[in-house]
Amino acid sequence: MSERPAARPLRLLLGFDYGSKQIGVAVGQAVTGQARELCVLKAQNGVPDWQKVAALLREWQPDALIVGLPLNMDGSPSDMSARAEKFSRQLHGRFNLPVHTHDERLTTYAAKGERMAQGQHSGNYRENPVDALAAAMLLEGWLSAHNEDTP
Repeated sequence: MSERPAARPLRLLLGFDYGSKQIGVAVGQAVTGQARELCVLKAQNGVPDWQKVAALLREWQPDALIVGLPLNMDGSPSDMSARAEKFSRQLHGRFNLPVHTHDERLTTYAAKGERMAQGQHSGNYRENPVDALAAAMLLEGWLSAHNEDTP
Protein backbone atom coordinates (compact mmCIF):
# COMPACT_ATOMS: atom_id res chain seq x y z
CA MET A 1 0.00 0.00 0.00
CA SER A 2 1.55 3.34 -1.02
CA GLU A 3 1.17 6.44 1.06
CA ARG A 4 -0.37 9.49 -0.46
CA PRO A 5 1.99 12.49 -0.25
CA ALA A 6 0.88 15.14 2.19
CA ALA A 7 -0.56 18.29 0.69
CA ARG A 8 1.84 21.20 0.74
CA PRO A 9 0.90 23.46 3.64
CA LEU A 10 -0.30 26.94 2.73
CA ARG A 11 2.07 29.46 4.21
CA LEU A 12 2.21 32.41 1.83
CA LEU A 13 -0.66 33.54 -0.36
CA LEU A 14 -1.31 36.30 -2.85
CA GLY A 15 -4.76 37.86 -3.00
CA PHE A 16 -6.27 39.58 -6.03
CA ASP A 17 -9.11 42.12 -6.01
CA TYR A 18 -10.17 41.69 -9.63
CA GLY A 19 -11.45 44.63 -11.65
CA SER A 20 -11.79 45.50 -15.30
CA LYS A 21 -9.40 48.49 -15.08
CA GLN A 22 -7.21 47.58 -12.13
CA ILE A 23 -6.45 44.58 -9.99
CA GLY A 24 -5.36 45.03 -6.39
CA VAL A 25 -2.74 42.61 -5.09
CA ALA A 26 -1.92 41.70 -1.49
CA VAL A 27 0.30 39.17 0.27
CA GLY A 28 -0.73 37.23 3.34
CA GLN A 29 0.65 34.64 5.72
CA ALA A 30 -1.34 31.69 7.01
CA VAL A 31 0.64 31.57 10.27
CA THR A 32 -0.37 35.09 11.34
CA GLY A 33 -3.64 35.28 9.39
CA GLN A 34 -2.64 38.77 8.29
CA ALA A 35 -2.24 40.35 4.88
CA ARG A 36 -0.82 43.59 3.55
CA GLU A 37 -1.27 45.43 0.32
CA LEU A 38 1.38 45.06 -2.39
CA CYS A 39 0.39 46.90 -5.54
CA VAL A 40 -2.28 47.70 -8.09
CA LEU A 41 -1.93 46.20 -11.56
CA LYS A 42 -3.44 48.06 -14.48
CA ALA A 43 -5.79 45.97 -16.63
CA GLN A 44 -7.28 46.41 -20.08
CA ASN A 45 -10.87 45.15 -20.02
CA GLY A 46 -9.97 42.86 -17.12
CA VAL A 47 -6.75 41.53 -18.67
CA PRO A 48 -3.61 42.29 -16.66
CA ASP A 49 -0.05 42.47 -17.91
CA TRP A 50 0.64 38.76 -17.39
CA GLN A 51 4.40 39.41 -17.26
CA LYS A 52 3.88 41.61 -14.19
CA VAL A 53 1.75 38.88 -12.59
CA ALA A 54 4.50 36.34 -13.35
CA ALA A 55 7.12 38.67 -11.81
CA LEU A 56 5.04 38.95 -8.60
CA LEU A 57 4.73 35.16 -8.42
CA ARG A 58 8.47 34.68 -8.96
CA GLU A 59 9.26 37.26 -6.28
CA TRP A 60 6.83 36.01 -3.61
CA GLN A 61 6.67 32.27 -4.44
CA PRO A 62 3.12 31.88 -3.04
CA ASP A 63 1.64 28.50 -2.14
CA ALA A 64 -1.79 29.53 -3.43
CA LEU A 65 -3.72 32.45 -4.90
CA ILE A 66 -7.00 33.93 -3.67
CA VAL A 67 -9.28 35.87 -6.02
CA GLY A 68 -12.12 38.01 -4.76
CA LEU A 69 -15.52 36.92 -6.02
CA PRO A 70 -17.80 39.96 -6.42
CA LEU A 71 -21.21 38.71 -5.34
CA ASN A 72 -24.41 40.71 -5.02
CA MET A 73 -25.59 41.55 -1.52
CA ASP A 74 -28.04 38.62 -1.61
CA GLY A 75 -25.18 36.21 -2.39
CA SER A 76 -26.08 35.73 -6.04
CA PRO A 77 -23.42 36.10 -8.76
CA SER A 78 -22.88 39.63 -10.06
CA ASP A 79 -22.05 40.65 -13.61
CA MET A 80 -18.36 40.62 -12.62
CA SER A 81 -18.46 37.19 -10.94
CA ALA A 82 -18.03 35.26 -14.19
CA ARG A 83 -15.12 37.50 -15.18
CA ALA A 84 -13.42 37.01 -11.80
CA GLU A 85 -13.89 33.24 -12.09
CA LYS A 86 -12.38 33.33 -15.59
CA PHE A 87 -9.42 35.29 -14.20
CA SER A 88 -9.06 32.60 -11.51
CA ARG A 89 -8.98 29.86 -14.14
CA GLN A 90 -6.42 31.81 -16.17
CA LEU A 91 -4.17 32.21 -13.12
CA HIS A 92 -4.35 28.47 -12.47
CA GLY A 93 -3.77 27.57 -16.12
CA ARG A 94 -0.83 29.92 -16.59
CA PHE A 95 0.96 29.35 -13.29
CA ASN A 96 -0.24 25.92 -12.12
CA LEU A 97 -0.92 27.11 -8.57
CA PRO A 98 -4.01 26.39 -6.46
CA VAL A 99 -6.49 29.24 -6.88
CA HIS A 100 -9.41 29.82 -4.52
CA THR A 101 -12.17 32.39 -4.74
CA HIS A 102 -13.56 34.26 -1.76
CA ASP A 103 -16.63 36.42 -1.30
CA GLU A 104 -15.42 40.00 -1.48
CA ARG A 105 -18.68 41.81 -0.78
CA LEU A 106 -18.05 45.23 0.74
CA THR A 107 -14.22 44.98 0.81
CA THR A 108 -13.79 47.99 -1.50
CA TYR A 109 -16.37 49.93 0.52
CA ALA A 110 -14.56 49.00 3.75
CA ALA A 111 -11.17 49.91 2.25
CA LYS A 112 -12.47 53.35 1.23
CA GLY A 113 -13.91 53.86 4.70
CA GLU A 114 -10.65 52.86 6.38
CA ARG A 115 -8.59 55.24 4.25
CA MET A 116 -11.02 58.10 4.86
CA ALA A 117 -11.09 57.43 8.62
CA GLN A 118 -7.28 57.51 8.73
CA GLY A 119 -7.25 60.76 6.80
CA GLN A 120 -5.15 59.08 4.09
CA HIS A 121 -7.51 59.72 1.22
CA SER A 122 -9.01 62.75 -0.44
CA GLY A 123 -11.79 60.82 -2.15
CA ASN A 124 -10.15 60.59 -5.60
CA TYR A 125 -10.03 56.82 -6.02
CA ARG A 126 -8.89 56.93 -9.63
CA GLU A 127 -5.60 58.62 -8.74
CA ASN A 128 -5.26 56.97 -5.32
CA PRO A 129 -6.88 53.51 -5.60
CA VAL A 130 -7.76 51.30 -2.64
CA ASP A 131 -7.76 48.04 -4.62
CA ALA A 132 -4.64 46.63 -2.92
CA LEU A 133 -6.13 47.34 0.52
CA ALA A 134 -9.36 45.63 -0.61
CA ALA A 135 -7.22 42.66 -1.73
CA ALA A 136 -5.61 42.52 1.72
CA MET A 137 -9.05 42.58 3.35
CA LEU A 138 -10.43 39.77 1.19
CA LEU A 139 -7.26 37.73 1.74
CA GLU A 140 -7.57 38.14 5.51
CA GLY A 141 -11.21 37.10 5.20
CA TRP A 142 -10.18 33.92 3.37
CA LEU A 143 -7.45 33.20 5.91
CA SER A 144 -9.90 33.67 8.78
CA ALA A 145 -12.46 31.39 7.15
CA HIS A 146 -9.83 28.70 6.50
CA ASN A 147 -7.65 28.99 9.62
CA GLU A 148 -8.39 25.38 10.59
CA ASP A 149 -7.14 24.26 7.16
CA THR A 150 -3.80 26.04 7.44
CA PRO A 151 -0.92 25.30 9.84
